[in-house]
Amino acid sequence: MAARDLLFELGTEELPPRTLLALSVALRDGVLEGLDGAGIPHGQAHSYATPRRLAVRVDACAESAPERRIERRGPPVSSSFDAAGAPTQAATAFARSCGVQVEDLERLTTDKGAWLAFRGTEPGAATAGLLGGIVNQAVAGLPIAKRMRWGARRVEFVRPVRTVVLLFGDDVVPIEVLGLRSDRMTLGHRFHAPRPISLKSPKTYERQLRSAKVIADFGKRRAVIREGVMAAAAAAGGTALIEDALLDEVTALVEWPVPIAGRFEQRFLALPREVVIATVQDHQRYFAVQGADGRLTGDFITVSNIRSRDPVKVREGNERVVRPRLADAAFFWDQDRAISLDAHAAKLAGVTFQAKLGSYADKTLRVKWLAEFIGERISAPAMVGRAAELAKADLMTAMVGEFPELQGTMGRYYAEAQGEPAELALALEEHYRPRFAGDGLPTTKTGQALALADKLDTLAGIFAIEQRPTGTKDPFGLRRAALGVLRILLECHLDLDLHQLLREAATLQPIRRAGVADEVYDFIAERLRGVLLERAGTSAEMIDAVLAGRPHSPLDAEARLQALEDFLRLPDAGVLTAINKRIVNILRKAPPGTDLAVLEGLTEEAERGLHRTLGGLSGGVKQAIAERRYADALRSLTGLRAPVDEFFERVMVMDEDLGRRNNRLALLREVRELLGGVADLSRLPG
Repeated sequence: MAARDLLFELGTEELPPRTLLALSVALRDGVLEGLDGAGIPHGQAHSYATPRRLAVRVDACAESAPERRIERRGPPVSSSFDAAGAPTQAATAFARSCGVQVEDLERLTTDKGAWLAFRGTEPGAATAGLLGGIVNQAVAGLPIAKRMRWGARRVEFVRPVRTVVLLFGDDVVPIEVLGLRSDRMTLGHRFHAPRPISLKSPKTYERQLRSAKVIADFGKRRAVIREGVMAAAAAAGGTALIEDALLDEVTALVEWPVPIAGRFEQRFLALPREVVIATVQDHQRYFAVQGADGRLTGDFITVSNIRSRDPVKVREGNERVVRPRLADAAFFWDQDRAISLDAHAAKLAGVTFQAKLGSYADKTLRVKWLAEFIGERISAPAMVGRAAELAKADLMTAMVGEFPELQGTMGRYYAEAQGEPAELALALEEHYRPRFAGDGLPTTKTGQALALADKLDTLAGIFAIEQRPTGTKDPFGLRRAALGVLRILLECHLDLDLHQLLREAATLQPIRRAGVADEVYDFIAERLRGVLLERAGTSAEMIDAVLAGRPHSPLDAEARLQALEDFLRLPDAGVLTAINKRIVNILRKAPPGTDLAVLEGLTEEAERGLHRTLGGLSGGVKQAIAERRYADALRSLTGLRAPVDEFFERVMVMDEDLGRRNNRLALLREVRELLGGVADLSRLPG
């Protein structure tokens, strides 16, 4: 089948840098979805993204969709011909709709009768004729939070669109996208190559743009920037601090990257390291440089989008811009240390945490009580309460007002400056951890207690006012808070009763609503399910079996799951699982309100034997569960297999005699309770 390469490009004004990569991936996926939906065979897809363009190239697209086999069933043969054998109107109409004569139709015979039928092939649609719908649908499906209009046009997009390219092989496919007709004309670098470029074919796209000072491939441009920044830093005698998020953002800001080294005054190195990096990196999008000793050198690397004839002036301009930023930071540093953290904390009463939950001062009181409650249970130092009092104080400092990302970090520095104990100062920074996936955890007991208290208070409070996350919206970061609680409890090995902690947190809220602690537990358990699913050898059913019992702590859930994994390798495990399912199904049939508390008058030897086995096993199993020897408890349960098999073989559970029936149901209930002591085995397959 003949094939050609496909190229689609939208030329725009400067696109938002933080969403550029997501838009590029979504456009590629949308085009591929359209091609696949139309049944068009194709090769590999390549996405391109620069500040002024989004593009997709798809190799070896078939010139048409493949032929499609058609099979249509018409009227019954009995009603298709009259007594003389002439076609009826029904047969004639069906043949006409298929584009053939009646005599060309086939007969389809089944056990239900015979029908006229048509079998044939439908030629595949030409790809060129389908591309307009495919690319327009892909553009319409892009994840754009806020669209805009421009000029007199009624169309909307994330930024004004200036050009549309759609090439199929060497040919232009004429369509309309966002009010513009497609052609082969695109634009190169805004300054180095401002003239329009006539694209020859999809294969020449990257090469022609590179000649026009545009590196169209995001990944290649990113690699060029990384290499250039590292080389410039090495030339300055250091190593560049390259964070992926900053590298992605810079890549999204330039089409022709040119690294340029700069330097700021050494006096600013007296500022906390994080302040300098935040100023240089977050505000200016420069890469800071550190020496072999790990200290900042005062150098930075910026990435220009133009190769200047006078790079010295470009460097001086960047140095001139960063100087007042650092001077402001130095002023904030001195100003904030002039008063104590306690004085900063006193201002929290004037800042609302949430309208229904009070101020940050109110939150501080709740967190203090809860942190001390947790601290007693994990043997944290007595300074936990003091740490809680100061935890949010740095929110009122000028530095955090300018650099919100430094909350907690500045609290640590200001606490150290006023002579607070080292663990307390560190806890002020640690209580925000983990802030994102893969972030470090609090290392001190004080930090762990404070971090748990802060997150649990937020969860309980927001659930109390019924503002739990919906869909992708999570303004209070409750999913992140729940995962943070789990990571701290699991990875720091804190065997705390989560039910108890949530009840305490819910009781402290200004708005009390029944069931809040259980709702938050279920919310956290959903996250725990995802965490446990990442473990090798664990199935969703096994996790459901463990979580059905609502374990008191994530560590306990983990221990039960490990024991269950080991148990399921035993030969009798599958049989016991099936037995448990059978018992659960029988007990469901018991009439509501049936008293199953009495076990008297067992008449059959099989039921008496099962009763004796239960009596012999029950104490040991329950003791093992109480001591968290879950593997021992589950292994002991294999002793139920033979007596339970005998019971079902010899005994009719749903006896007509109500007393015998209730005794047998009660006996099965005891078996179920014993089998479910570690995990609900009825939730397992088998």
